[in-house]
Amino acid sequence: MKITVEEEKCCGAGQCVLIAPQVFDQRDDDGIVILLDATPSEDQHEQVREAAAVCPAACIHLDENA
Repeated sequence: MKITVEEEKCCGAGQCVLIAPQVFDQRDDDGIVILLDATPSEDQHEQVREAAAVCPAACIHLDENA
């Protein structure tokens, strides 16, 4: 799995950080997503899928074949 994020679309809701804190963080000044791990281990894939699914801005994109 490979993750990409569109920072310019992020609204700073923080759901991704709550669901997968090993993979996502937020900037202190504006709450915009920070991708900590673009290729997370398989044991984190389910949390990453959930984070992408609940993102209100739909700015998290997953490539399951990478």
